[in-house]
Amino acid sequence: MTALVVDASVAVKWFLPEIHSQAAERVLICGEKLSAPDPIWAEVGNALYKRVIRKEITLEEASAILKDFLRFPLLTYASKSLLDAAWAFAGRFSLSVYDSLYLALAAGLNCSLVTADKKFYDAMQKKSLGPKLVWVEDVK
Repeated sequence: MTALVVDASVAVKWFLPEIHSQAAERVLICGEKLSAPDPIWAEVGNALYKRVIRKEITLEEASAILKDFLRFPLLTYASKSLLDAAWAFAGRFSLSVYDSLYLALAAGLNCSLVTADKKFYDAMQKKSLGPKLVWVEDVK
């Protein structure tokens, strides 16, 4: 079994019907070991809370989703151990430190990073680590 790093833009789509949700579900069942830096838990929680604020889902629905997400087979890595590399990537590629944590983990595990964040994906395409990124729709 090989590994894939997934970012929060993919994980949120496991629970909410959005564009690319079916592709995100394929990532979940693709048979790869799924990994992420530990801020993914908070990022998914924040994304759910934004939907509550916009009245797209109720607080109770968001709480149930978050509880379900905490049971997912996702291997997480401490951001503290990734921070040096993430900081370097953020400066080198003009990325947020959050996005850079995912990239640092993928580089450290020598695997791909699956994203549904089009801005991030497009920004990285002509960069040296661009080949590490896989668009969510391209996972089979």
